[in-house]
Amino acid sequence: MAASRYRRFLKLCEEWPVDETKRGRDLGAYLRQRVAQAFREGENTQMYESLARLHSNYYKHKYPRPRDTTFSGLSVEEYKLILSTDTLEEFKEMDKSMWKRLQEKFAPKGPEEKQTWARVLSRPRT
Repeated sequence: MAASRYRRFLKLCEEWPVDETKRGRDLGAYLRQRVAQAFREGENTQMYESLARLHSNYYKHKYPRPRDTTFSGLSVEEYKLILSTDTLEEFKEMDKSMWKRLQEKFAPKGPEEKQTWARVLSRPRT
């Protein structure tokens, strides 16, 4: 009985898409991880039913929206682009102060570069 429930969970997880643009933050990957953990701790039928309703867009069909618009006026594709991990990293980079960016730019990249800087800085000035 538990084996058949586990197979249903696995099938549902396989159908849930994984968005590669959201590395470390993707719902599909998170659900796969949580399902495995839930079955290790003792599976939960209610969790399967909830995930199945979400996956089948049960609530989207039960409560249809009159228009597919957002407060910002952006499309789904534009939101996907903005919420991708790469774009969010670019925004974080833009938020850094000028001083932080300069420090990162001129920081030694590897151990050999660190040794070179240490030798240069340790030489006595003449």
